[in-house]
Amino acid sequence: MKNRVEFLYCMVINNTRLMKLKSILITAAALLPLVFSCKTSDGIIRTEVPARPAGQEDMIQFVCDPIPDVGIGVVGLGMRGGDAVKRLSHVPGCHVAAVCDLLPERAEKSMAYLNNKGIEANSYSGEEESYKALCEDPSVDLVYVATDWVHHVPVALYAMECGKHVAIEVPSAETLQACWDLVNTSERTRRHCIVLENCCYDFFELTALEMAKQGVFGEIIHAEGSYHHNLDPFWSAYWNNWRLEFNKAHAGDLYPTHGFGPVCQALNIHRGDRLKTLVAMDTKPYNGPKHARAAGMDNPDDFANGDVTMTMISTEKGKTILIEHDVMTPRPYDRMYQLVGTDGYAGKYPIPLMCLRSEGAENVDYQNLGSEYVYSGDQLNELMAQYTSPILTPELVETARKVGGHGGMDFIMDYRIIYCLNNGLPQDMDVYDLAEWCCVTELSRISLENGCAPVEVPDFTRGGWNKVDGFSYAFAK
Repeated sequence: MKNRVEFLYCMVINNTRLMKLKSILITAAALLPLVFSCKTSDGIIRTEVPARPAGQEDMIQFVCDPIPDVGIGVVGLGMRGGDAVKRLSHVPGCHVAAVCDLLPERAEKSMAYLNNKGIEANSYSGEEESYKALCEDPSVDLVYVATDWVHHVPVALYAMECGKHVAIEVPSAETLQACWDLVNTSERTRRHCIVLENCCYDFFELTALEMAKQGVFGEIIHAEGSYHHNLDPFWSAYWNNWRLEFNKAHAGDLYPTHGFGPVCQALNIHRGDRLKTLVAMDTKPYNGPKHARAAGMDNPDDFANGDVTMTMISTEKGKTILIEHDVMTPRPYDRMYQLVGTDGYAGKYPIPLMCLRSEGAENVDYQNLGSEYVYSGDQLNELMAQYTSPILTPELVETARKVGGHGGMDFIMDYRIIYCLNNGLPQDMDVYDLAEWCCVTELSRISLENGCAPVEVPDFTRGGWNKVDGFSYAFAK
């Protein structure tokens, strides 16, 4: 018997009228169970942390036997999945072994691309559960999930049950129960469950992380990240309006990982520190109902997601994080990425710059605000060139820029996943990263629905958050 959440997810998948995704999404949103939560005497809302099932061990620094040539099955061949098929055909140490999409024309398009490159692959489509055949395919080692958000978890769970490693597009999970299901299934099956957070591999973030690791900024005590992206031109590109429907049905930070993931790495989350408590607040949904009305949705004014959502998070070691979500206003694209250290600062938006503590200043003019020395332009490039990330070999950078994918970061992400599988190494991003970065969605909603009350962030490692001292990349000897 499937657990409650997987069963309800499968209700969505098995519905024979999947093309009417609008009503299904709303129904699924109402039915998905919540992890039990309660407010304690200190005013903090705490959610249930289930005991680790008997016989399971954590996945911290987990390694599997090397896979010299990783067979990849890509599920979901829309915007992200179709591009992934093309990128992965350039990554050494792997091959696309199978593709899958509900729509046969998408599978045919990807197959045509692979055939043109002389790549043989299996194709699955036309059936709502065709992903199961791909997961059962013996030629597949890694299932690469690039579906709409509702289908991420059921595909990933089934893949792990079939003995496959999984890599899941963001946000990989939208509820606490889904996060726990992925953690428990990964631990039980001993399969990697990787969050596909490409922004951790952007060149600025990689360099700033290396500088933080080397102590250039002192100790990182505060960080900020966001997803500010006006989706006005893109709403109609999402099949059957699924993304707008999700925003209509759900409150909270629905897409936290792009800004959150990179700063969590810099703060060594579950590698010496852990997320502790969050507080969220949001604006009214001003623009959302307008988009729902333009899309012809029922009850457009019944729109849950505020135009701007802000979430503040504290860590066990007394550090702080601010993340924001805004896909409704016309402000420029901005992931806000900022690291604030005791001796320095790095920020990428609106322009990349860094500031390091001065050794001393003469003739200080207190009227001249902003007189501190700031590295930008060529001087910033010269500074950053001294701290190249160890994963960025010249050959990898050249290939990444050529193949592309958000300027190359998508390719670097794919490369690292395959490199670690080829060599039997721990993944850069594990299932606890996935759960920590994605749980913000439901936790922020809980905070909002309780008057912006503080909510405890569960320890998905169940006590293992300080077993590793600092974030690092694994390399073959």
